[in-house]
Amino acid sequence: MAPLRILLVDDDRTVREGAARVLQLDGHVVTQLGRSDEALQLLRQRSFDLLICDLELSPVSGTELLRSGREAGTLVIVTTSNPSVESNLAALQAGAWEYLPKPFAAAHLQVLVGRAALAVAQQGSGPSRPGRGKAGADAEQRGAGTALLGESPALQKAIALAAKVAATDASVMISGESGTGKELIAQFIHAQSRRANKPLVPVNCAALPDNLLESEMFGYRKGAFTGADRDKTGLLEMAHRSTLFLDELTEMAMPLQAKLLRVLQDGVVRRLGSETQDAIVDVRFVSATNRDPQEAVRQGLLREDLFYRLRVVPIKLPPLRQRPEDIVLLARHFLTQAWERHRRGGEAPFFADDTLAALQARPWRGNVRELQNLVEHVAVISTAGTVIEPDDLPSHDDEIMPGAAEGMVGLQALLDKPFHTAKDELVAQFEQEYVRRITSKTRGNMSKAARLAGIDRTTLYRLMEKHGALRGDDPAPE
Repeated sequence: MAPLRILLVDDDRTVREGAARVLQLDGHVVTQLGRSDEALQLLRQRSFDLLICDLELSPVSGTELLRSGREAGTLVIVTTSNPSVESNLAALQAGAWEYLPKPFAAAHLQVLVGRAALAVAQQGSGPSRPGRGKAGADAEQRGAGTALLGESPALQKAIALAAKVAATDASVMISGESGTGKELIAQFIHAQSRRANKPLVPVNCAALPDNLLESEMFGYRKGAFTGADRDKTGLLEMAHRSTLFLDELTEMAMPLQAKLLRVLQDGVVRRLGSETQDAIVDVRFVSATNRDPQEAVRQGLLREDLFYRLRVVPIKLPPLRQRPEDIVLLARHFLTQAWERHRRGGEAPFFADDTLAALQARPWRGNVRELQNLVEHVAVISTAGTVIEPDDLPSHDDEIMPGAAEGMVGLQALLDKPFHTAKDELVAQFEQEYVRRITSKTRGNMSKAARLAGIDRTTLYRLMEKHGALRGDDPAPE
């Protein structure tokens, strides 16, 4: 999405400046103010894509700023240090696009603003441009986002299935490698559902410790634990009549999975520290994982009963290396996007045919996210109107692993092993491949290979002997 023009209003300088830094690092243009009367005046003079304001402001209240922003057609995210169901509903009824309780994590803020950028892009989108393929064009028009553009049959099949299931309340489990667009598919499903009038509620199960994740999801009662000085509404309650997106589901602790299963079965939420039923919720669940979900069940990482509850409809997103026909489309789109973001003027550079072929040949272990980052790097260092040649692409470290697809499979297998075992095996793979490459590069000249590697010959010989690469006519030095 294009960068947003954001007005950030908070009388807490630490919160304001910290949030501004996070958003600026994501490329957004942020204006920050500590006084609400100045913010109200600025809203009347300039246009913004997004207003983020605290509810407890003076002399102009946060609610008044919210109304002024909505009158100007600006999306509004309200924050508050005193969250409650009542204040949440009041803010949403006043026109807030989203509600963010304090203290909030940087990742939570980034997710919300990312969704806001998607919403702004949808509001301003015109007719679909050529070259996407029907499913890709339809998906963008309905909210799937630019990172899901593509003509490949595998991607179109996934988007078509998402569109079909969106109108129902069925639980959906999205699987695919990191960077393939699982969250965008979740946003797309929610945007096309009957629950789209309420915001999608995302939960990153890998980003929080188990106890904090439980309190975030279920909420708590005052006095439930040290520091619980007030009642807190959990995300499950906030997702009532909306969609809860459980990202990286297999990272959730088993006891918490059991507690979530009860919510799926009977819809009852009990906050931490509560002895009674706190809420009956109507929540649609969309989950995602970068693992094979069935393998996660076999390994004891995912409860089988929870798996079947959440995987009513499975959607598998293909990795980018399996859809090379989409790489050219995506690369050109990201180049235009990055050029506008960083340069804002002059004729954008363009890829040579050989460069596009080189991009298609890469393994893209980070998938669409990796491609976007690489293209942004190229845009930053390129000159207006120039041709981007293969040598202009940044080098990548995939060469140290023998075989792209095999390397990815090997890495996934290592991640399922104990830490020290996985580390030792990965280091061994690196050493073996590094020795093979460096000696091949110097055509067997050990002295030159040692100099290039920055180690002495004895160390090099020991590495070769360790990994069976020492030849009979190359005895290790004494």
